[in-house]
Amino acid sequence: MRGEAAGTAGIAAGPAPPALLCFDLKPFLAALTVLTLLTAAWQLRPYHSLLASPFSACPDLPAVKSTSLPSRLVSLHAKATSSSSGSNASSPPKQQERPASPRPDPNRREFRAVGSAAALFVQMGAYRGGPYTFAVVGLASKPTHVYGKPWFRCEWVPHTPPNASSPARPIRAANTYHMLPDWGYGRVYTVVVVNCTFSAAPNADNAGGRLFLNAYYGRSPARYERVEALEEAPGAYDEAAFRPPHRYDYLYCGSSLYGGISAARVREWMAYHARFFGPRSHFVFHDAGGVSPAVRATLDPWVRAGRTTLQDVRAQAGYDGWYHNQFLVVNDCLHRYRHAARWTFFFDVDEYIFLPDGRTLEGVLAELEPYTQFTIEQNPMSSRLCARDTGDHKNDYSNQWGFEKLVFRNSITGVRRDRKYAIQAKNAYATGVHMSENVIGNTTHKTEHLIRYYHYHNTINVLGEVCREFVPVPPKGGLTWSEKTPWYYDDSMKRLANAVREFEKKAIGNVSV
Repeated sequence: MRGEAAGTAGIAAGPAPPALLCFDLKPFLAALTVLTLLTAAWQLRPYHSLLASPFSACPDLPAVKSTSLPSRLVSLHAKATSSSSGSNASSPPKQQERPASPRPDPNRREFRAVGSAAALFVQMGAYRGGPYTFAVVGLASKPTHVYGKPWFRCEWVPHTPPNASSPARPIRAANTYHMLPDWGYGRVYTVVVVNCTFSAAPNADNAGGRLFLNAYYGRSPARYERVEALEEAPGAYDEAAFRPPHRYDYLYCGSSLYGGISAARVREWMAYHARFFGPRSHFVFHDAGGVSPAVRATLDPWVRAGRTTLQDVRAQAGYDGWYHNQFLVVNDCLHRYRHAARWTFFFDVDEYIFLPDGRTLEGVLAELEPYTQFTIEQNPMSSRLCARDTGDHKNDYSNQWGFEKLVFRNSITGVRRDRKYAIQAKNAYATGVHMSENVIGNTTHKTEHLIRYYHYHNTINVLGEVCREFVPVPPKGGLTWSEKTPWYYDDSMKRLANAVREFEKKAIGNVSV
């Protein structure tokens, strides 16, 4: 029986080994072969394949019979080989290893930029200056304009009609140039006025459109910022607005108001100049942090009467320019009201315009009409000296106005002092604090016999009594010395105080500050 079985299994003929040895060796060899194949499969197959492998942790193995063991082992070996080769074929190829990067040069330095110190362009306003021109007013990085070559380009994009099959074609300005009108006084930021001139009138059909400004970082046209500077609504364009008659005869453009400003001084200044310039005049103030509730209450009656506009420009504090961005403010005012008045005046709230020898403003400006611009000479006044006659200790000076009490003028001559000015704004492209250098036409400085201004320096920030030293009235033609300076007694402004108070009462009623 055993010999027959062995012959069937294909074992070579020969003397039969002892029965006990044959019985013990075959199961051992079978088990050893199975373990060897399992180990090989485990090493060759990836982990995810083992989970679905036929060599599971609990295989369904039938009992091994000596008559069929060798054939089953051959089948099992073939299956394992096939599975292993299939698994290797399905596994993704290994990524080629990158060569090691060279060691950095310790002498080669790197520069890492973080943040931005100043903006390329900060727009404050954009205005139409005529049928063919626009002005865009703003700030820009001063180092960029001093050491670089930034430039601008203007483009008009008409509104597309509702029934149009394609968008309207943009119109590029024939000439775009920019000016830096702050005389180099800028700090982190400098003032920029961009003039855009077109060969044909944009929005001539009054269908509306938008003005775009491209601000370039440097010579290359590839890097720039695009700003929508202005939009004209359909029907908004009025060509007649750029021709006389003007809305006002005279316009005042004030500089930035900052610091602690005296409401009493503002009240006196406003009443005096509302009377001086007459009913066809308008005053534009710019609050850069100096308009307190008391100052606002002083100006409110004039705002309600339509004589004054107060603009809030406190956001300018985020851009470090010269003296609270005064150059920016006056240029914005120039272009905002360019065609609103015949003459535009630029001076401060501690300065009072005065006409000597009983002249009238209409007569003076008629004589100066041939000029685009004229400057005004200063009468510097003491900000501390007040006159009091001997024995006049009971007179209450607290009810008098500041320009009524401060009556001593600096008598030193031949000294160059700051001047203020007036301009025909339609002929100016940009302006400054003391005069404009960007005008069409002539400028005259020979005006001291026609018009002057009294300057009460540092009094606008005195919240209490301005008189800090009383001196007797000197004899006619005499001088009073104080702080090594000769002062001449000048009561020209004092004589106008009562008339100004009466005018204020009629214009806005009783005022208490």
